[in-house]
Amino acid sequence: MGRKFFVGGNWKCNGTTEEVKKIVNTLNEAQVPSGDVDVVVSPPFVFLPLVQSSLRSDFHVAAQNCWVRKGGAFTGEVSAEMLVNLGIPWVIIGHSERRLLLNESSEFIGDKVAYALSQGLKVIACVGETLEQRESGSTFDVVSAQTKAIADKISNWDNVVLAYEPVWAIGTGKVATPAQAQEVHAELRKWLHNNVSAEVAGSVRIIYGGSVNGANCKELAGQHDLDGFLVGGASLKPEFVDIIKSAL
Repeated sequence: MGRKFFVGGNWKCNGTTEEVKKIVNTLNEAQVPSGDVDVVVSPPFVFLPLVQSSLRSDFHVAAQNCWVRKGGAFTGEVSAEMLVNLGIPWVIIGHSERRLLLNESSEFIGDKVAYALSQGLKVIACVGETLEQRESGSTFDVVSAQTKAIADKISNWDNVVLAYEPVWAIGTGKVATPAQAQEVHAELRKWLHNNVSAEVAGSVRIIYGGSVNGANCKELAGQHDLDGFLVGGASLKPEFVDIIKSAL
């Protein structure tokens, strides 16, 4: 189907200027064949200009969030227009940490995705279930409802990457088995086929996030419906380069 492998690095709320420069240097020196994989790193807002100006040109930069509409009297928020003005092409929206810690609803996230796209940003949209939801057997219900909240608000998926991140696997060291990840990715693709279109189901990239590291990435990357990764802690370490190369 020709879906290009995608590796995102979510640095979360980490880093100093010196640490960020070191990470960028490691990435700039990495021997990665240009054009074979899309690489996007997502530093905290305060480091976006530094990373944008110093990172190699074949890797791209994402913000970790943006506001749901045009800027204005929204203290502490960053608007999609500001990101566009800085030349930042990507944004992560709907990460489970924002859903759970900041109570962002699926509907709010759908609105955010739609607004970011309308301003010309590309979006990494996150979905995923908690441990309680998985153990109760409602994984597919949860991720399909989260995906529906996005699908209800957008008509064009060309600039969307869907990230499946089981909440119980984020930063816990627990990883979904390759079979578990493939099962949910296949269900998401089936949902898109039945509810959006066969074309979108075939073309949209569905990436996996949740304690991905240099040791487990190769086997995960071999799954048919897994088109890449959204990497957390390991994206701050040199092994991120191994993860980038996992599908090559």
